[in-house]
Amino acid sequence: MAMLFTGGGGASRRMSQRITLKRQDKIPYGTYVAFSYLQYMMPQAKIYVNRLEPGYWDSLSIYDPNQAFIFIGDKFGADEYELKRLVKFAQKGNDVFVSARYISAAADEMLGCNSSSFDLAYANEWELEDSLKITLSQPPFSGDSVFQYPGLTFSSYFTKVDEATTDVLGYDTKGRPNFIHLSAGKGNFYIHLEPLAFSNYFLLHGDNISYYEKALSVINPEVKKVVWDEYFLSKRNKEENADKKKGWFSVLMNLENSQGNKPFRAAFWVLLALLAIYVLMEMRRKQRFIPVIKSPKNDSLDFVKTIGRLYYDKGDHKNLCRKMAAYFLEYIRSQYKLPTNNLDEKFITQLQYKTGVEEQEIKQIIYFISYLDEGAPVGKQQLAGFHEQLENFYKKA
Repeated sequence: MAMLFTGGGGASRRMSQRITLKRQDKIPYGTYVAFSYLQYMMPQAKIYVNRLEPGYWDSLSIYDPNQAFIFIGDKFGADEYELKRLVKFAQKGNDVFVSARYISAAADEMLGCNSSSFDLAYANEWELEDSLKITLSQPPFSGDSVFQYPGLTFSSYFTKVDEATTDVLGYDTKGRPNFIHLSAGKGNFYIHLEPLAFSNYFLLHGDNISYYEKALSVINPEVKKVVWDEYFLSKRNKEENADKKKGWFSVLMNLENSQGNKPFRAAFWVLLALLAIYVLMEMRRKQRFIPVIKSPKNDSLDFVKTIGRLYYDKGDHKNLCRKMAAYFLEYIRSQYKLPTNNLDEKFITQLQYKTGVEEQEIKQIIYFISYLDEGAPVGKQQLAGFHEQLENFYKKA
């Protein structure tokens, strides 16, 4: 795939195709949008980041219900012991949601399915296919069920599932299952084999954010704690580092003399001990540096600005207006406890009574929202006008 963007001065630059699937990364194939959007999808839940192995969490309890474990990454290399801990966690009334192109053989066996991910375990980014198209099953999902974008795809899928215990929730472009559900006691296991469907590029393309909303809607809406897991990402990095060939330093550390001793290793540890003693002595003589504590950053506001700027730069004014309208209606429901199913005259009168905003100003906002539903195009001036109307309303309400 060769997607080019024009930079300043007429110079062209290529879109980054580096795949990290990390929550901090705002590059096309990071998961910054997916992680940041969790709090908006589950406002009643506390969101945590976990780097500890299953069963030894400091933010989740293996004995309490109404919790969720989410992992989105390249490889889900859980062994038999780790899987048993996750199953025990799910059986107490919790949800485990995993999206990875590769799941371990132990996971295949325990879940009673076979996946194509073994053949893709060592695939490189330049070997991946272009253009991803996936679908969601109807039921349980409703509405538009086909989602696509022109980016990369892992094309991983299940070659076999146990139909007696497994529900298929989604398929790839060839109709092969890539999203399944299995019950575990009072809880659930969800396995998804196309993690690029949760990348920044996919979710910000068209209306694909609704795929993320629908896919994660399977998680219990009463969930109180949600963990975004990074343990299996770090585990994979450790395994890859262990498989690398030993460098010159390792060779020197294990070099033996004629008596079978390792003089270089002994000398190295003595030097390290002397250096530690020197540092400790110096710390006693000098005052410690007092770091400057920066004021907390409003990440939520930064996320909203980032998403809005992306839609605006793309010229997708209508989609941005819809997002603004959805936030406005959610604000009305939560702040004034008014249903927004029917935006009729009665609704306008009730909203005017509760907010004190002029009826004519409210009518202009409601009429424009109805105009959006009719499918008509929206220009830059209409977007600016709608934004100004909403800002005036928030100031007066």
